[in-house]
Amino acid sequence: MPAPPDDRSSEAAPEHRLIADRRRKLGALRETGWSFPNHYRPDATAADLHAEYAETDTSGLKEPGREVQVAGRLVSQRRMGRLSFASVQDSSGRIQLMLSRDTLGEDAYAQAGGLDLGDIVWARGVVMRTRTGELSVEVGEIALLTKSLRPLPEKFHGLTDREQRYRRRYVDLIVNRDSREVFERRARVTAALREFLTGRGFMEVETPVMQSIPGGAAARPFATHHHALDRELYLRVALELHLKRLVVGGMERVFEMNRCFRNEGLSTQHNPEFTMLEVYQAYADYKDFMRMTQEMICAATEAVLGATRVAYQDEEYELGGDWPRLSMEQAVLEHNHGMDAERLRDAGYLREWFKRGVGMEKDPPADAGWGKLLAELFDRTVEDKLSGPVFITGHPAEVSPLSRANDDDPEITDRYELYIAGRELVNGFSELNDAEDQARRFREQARLREGGDDEAMLYDEDFVTALEYGLPPTAGLGLGVDRLVMFLTDQPAIRDVLLFPQLRS
Repeated sequence: MPAPPDDRSSEAAPEHRLIADRRRKLGALRETGWSFPNHYRPDATAADLHAEYAETDTSGLKEPGREVQVAGRLVSQRRMGRLSFASVQDSSGRIQLMLSRDTLGEDAYAQAGGLDLGDIVWARGVVMRTRTGELSVEVGEIALLTKSLRPLPEKFHGLTDREQRYRRRYVDLIVNRDSREVFERRARVTAALREFLTGRGFMEVETPVMQSIPGGAAARPFATHHHALDRELYLRVALELHLKRLVVGGMERVFEMNRCFRNEGLSTQHNPEFTMLEVYQAYADYKDFMRMTQEMICAATEAVLGATRVAYQDEEYELGGDWPRLSMEQAVLEHNHGMDAERLRDAGYLREWFKRGVGMEKDPPADAGWGKLLAELFDRTVEDKLSGPVFITGHPAEVSPLSRANDDDPEITDRYELYIAGRELVNGFSELNDAEDQARRFREQARLREGGDDEAMLYDEDFVTALEYGLPPTAGLGLGVDRLVMFLTDQPAIRDVLLFPQLRS
């Protein structure tokens, strides 16, 4: 059988030879009629066997032994004349196989000796312990299920290049147990979040990924064209506006955990597609949701780690007890010594403060008010210094177009953000349910967009119409699931908790 075209010029010559040798073996197998058999079934996993026989010594495994069938990837081999040992790896771990020429016979033993690391195999045999006490399966029958055409990375080095681990995650998962554990823990985190919410009467729903107007966050969207409808559509940047439509419709406790998309840069905290959890509850406010945020994150942490103390990047974080609350203005004052507290809402004063050396990636819009400038100052000088957990409250209305204004101070909103380890994990607020005020804020966002602010929101007429039917007093939150998983798995970058992160060419 001719080999398919191969453009892998970057691979080392020895690897080319190994691949060619494996292709020859596959060709020979095809000539015998072998064709990736699919009728073998394991009835035991490596982890189950180790757990079941952890306390059973050699004498306890003697005749009559238990016969089992196992399957997995061949990850080690050593041949010792008439006796061979191999390890197979399944999703739960590894189990050793002991192969004897006397038990298998000359032909089957020789065929087993021709297996390569990485091959997928099935084996039937009796559970036993070797002379060194290692739990093993004494093989009476073995079969090749899938021929691996590419060699695994070297046994003692694994796949250590992080870039290659991201690009070839399938290999990373084979050879790096730590990587598999990260994603197993991620699954437990998302399951714990769902369990917490459903236990409180929240219903999980799904809302459109493609939207005619991308709303719910200040972000640049991805655009696409729907040919049948002949119109532009956008991948959602947030879940918020459709979920609040559902609250208008009488679904008073809803949540969605799903992908969102933002056409922005890559960093240790940002990927163009990411997982958000958004939660909405009628007849609640942002203070109720601050309490629920703490309870939910603590519940997920205990479900995954068994405690509320978290070790992250050589620091210890205790999530038990009350989490402090600090207004954005207080936080800016604490981290910008010498500022005049009486002038924090003076746009001219804040611009002058920036000129003193704070610096910004780009100049703020010429007509940015004090609220936008204060938020920028917070982002540049405070955010990464918040070890936390800490709630930041009192966000200016100018940067909170969907939040309810505070009754005592309408220039700020009933909003909070949760920071842990210098990162924002949660954004929540009492929802703006005044349809006329929402329309006014959307018009202001549209004006900013026309002035060149690509992240300003579009005017969503249908959402305003929904509010005109009446949204009950409501609170909502958005939690960055990837960032929470980073924190609970001690991973420094978002790419480490995404199975297939977006990468540069």
